[in-house]
Amino acid sequence: MEEYIKKAGILVEAFPYIKQFKGKVVVIKYGGRALLSEQAKKNILQDIAFLSIVGIKPVIVHGGGYKITERVTRQGGKIEFVEGKRVTDKKTLRIVYDVLMEVNQDLVAELVKLDASAVSINPGERDVIRVEPESRKLGYVGKVREIKKQVFLNYLRKSRIPVVMPVGKDERGKLYNINADDMASSLAVAFKAEKLVLLTDVKGILREKGNEESLISTLHAKDVNQLIKIGAISGGMIPKVQACLKALENGVKKTHILDGRIPHVILLEVFTTEGVGTEIVR
Repeated sequence: MEEYIKKAGILVEAFPYIKQFKGKVVVIKYGGRALLSEQAKKNILQDIAFLSIVGIKPVIVHGGGYKITERVTRQGGKIEFVEGKRVTDKKTLRIVYDVLMEVNQDLVAELVKLDASAVSINPGERDVIRVEPESRKLGYVGKVREIKKQVFLNYLRKSRIPVVMPVGKDERGKLYNINADDMASSLAVAFKAEKLVLLTDVKGILREKGNEESLISTLHAKDVNQLIKIGAISGGMIPKVQACLKALENGVKKTHILDGRIPHVILLEVFTTEGVGTEIVR
């Protein structure tokens, strides 16, 4: 009986949050080593299916970084990052696209198995994301210039979960890779999302590298530059934090960087008072 009472207590604690966020958009970037663990993937997708069932509107943007790196290496390609973003030549772009297609189809299929209504959004095939080149040194990497929101909103109204590949085309139809954190941030801004959640494979932002006890639970936007300066925020964490700042500056209410390896980390963040990981706030 005690176990059932405890479960009922958890539901009661979640109720005000369900009420608060019902009908609101939550953009979730799913990436990092969480993509490689079947158990972590199952937990994350169960969380996302739960959000949808209780009336919250999740939008998923996925990466595929580790799988892309593995395949590029296997095919003799060059691995190069600039401030956490992958330098993408023509050969790498083809590999990126193929891997992202595989990841996308897998996530949609797994959500359907959980009785969630999910839909694949491939901006390489559908004219929904317009981009422009980000910088010459990154090659075929684009930044989002325009999002055709109506396509996404039509799905969200029908309680379908868009699962979005981070690619887009320029006005001439040329394909570009997009950093998945940037894509998630742009979608969160477009939908004035309640939350932007970036899943990764670390606890969050650490004040001291390698020391998980130095986790920063709440980080104010004004303190970010100092942490970059001292090296506490570096490498792949830089585009994540920049994505959060862009979202906050453009109307998104809260941003979170969470460890996707923690079981049901999204539910812990959305439906409990404590939360986990690092939240970045204005």
